[in-house]
Formats: sequence, C-alpha cells, structure tokens
Amino acid sequence: MSISDLYSTGEHKRNLGHFASIVKMAKIDAVISEGEQKLLDRTARRLNITEDEYKKILKNPEKYPMNPPIGYDASIERLYRLTKMVYADDTPSKEEVDLLKKVAIGLTFPIDNIDKVCSEAVHLIMNDNDLEDFTAAIKAVNSI
Repeated sequence: MSISDLYSTGEHKRNLGHFASIVKMAKIDAVISEGEQKLLDRTARRLNITEDEYKKILKNPEKYPMNPPIGYDASIERLYRLTKMVYADDTPSKEEVDLLKKVAIGLTFPIDNIDKVCSEAVHLIMNDNDLEDFTAAIKAVNSI
C-alpha cells in the first residue's frame, strides 16, 4: 500500500469509483474503441487519475466501488459523463443502456423514475447537449 492510498481523500475515492464505472461502460462490449479511449483519457485527466491508477482500473474496474457524489448536481454531471461514454463509439448497445440505468440508481436517482431519466439522458447526448442544458433537462424530468 502506498502512502497516497493511506491519505486518499473522499473526493478522490469517489473519482476513482466514477472512473471505474466509465471504464466498465467502455469495456462492456469487450472492445475499447478509439472514441471511448479518447473519452477515457480526457476523463482521467479531469478526475486527476494517475497513470498507475488508470492502468489498475482499466485492468480490473470491478475492484473499485461506486461512491455516489455529494450533491444532486454532481450526480447529474456523472450521469452526463457516463451517458457520453455510451455514445463514444457511436454504437450504443442494450447492455450499455442497462448498465447506465444501474449506475444511475447508484448515483441516487429514484428507481421509480430511472427509465425516464436515462431515456432523457440518452436523448440529450444524442442531440449533443452541453452539461448546462443536460442538467436543466434532467432536473425537469426528475422533478415530475
């Protein structure tokens, strides 16, 4: 165990878990496409994932538990990033959408509204909405 493991912040642990969820999404069809790889690289940089952590997560993403973020907007942002991964290879599969629903539940979206939230998320990403528009739309769908 490294010294950084001993002093890892809660936020960094949440970021590792979130990145692992994104990796699971990318690997669900057993092939990481060029678009998925680019998104993984960008996301790792944005979440301050080290190269060593990146390799370990890529090898075994199941080892990293998902820790829901603190705050509703952070959950929406994570849903946004995950949904972008579903479409990173331009060929979303049923398995990817099913995993998106499971992860969305883990992000604390209500189970009784999960189909509606995920359908809207997919629609928004397909239409190339930015995070701000995505957030407003998900809040509107989830408040119903």
